[in-house]
Amino acid sequence: MPRNFKEELLFTAVMAGLMVLVMAGYNIALADGFGHHFIREVLVGYPLALLVAAICDLGIIGPGVKYLFFHYIINDYMKKKQIRIALTISVMMVAGMVTLMSLFGMVVTQNFGGNVFLTYLHTWIFNLFMALPLQLLIVGPIARKILSLV
Repeated sequence: MPRNFKEELLFTAVMAGLMVLVMAGYNIALADGFGHHFIREVLVGYPLALLVAAICDLGIIGPGVKYLFFHYIINDYMKKKQIRIALTISVMMVAGMVTLMSLFGMVVTQNFGGNVFLTYLHTWIFNLFMALPLQLLIVGPIARKILSLV
């Protein structure tokens, strides 16, 4: 886990960079399939999505999750192993980021369907099912490894 602001920036850059790249590809593949414009669509949308994700992570979700976790959730059981803390925070971060980034994706693509609430719920569920294992099994360990090497 990051111990200072510099480490937080590095960790967020790696985490958000990889998550946004994979999730953008996932959402484009769900919407349009793997057409000949797939890579271009991912790369064109990537910079704005990364900027929004970084702002959400560093300015909204991250501070909110850490406040909730360290004030209301942490207990002696979790303190025995650092991985329990990291996994709990990761799950809460994914839930928060999926909530905001699903809305961002709907706004950018103007995908509101017939019923905005049901479209959002569908988008949120599909993104959560992809983002949670992606973060816990692949991106999180990569980001923690890079942070430990620095």
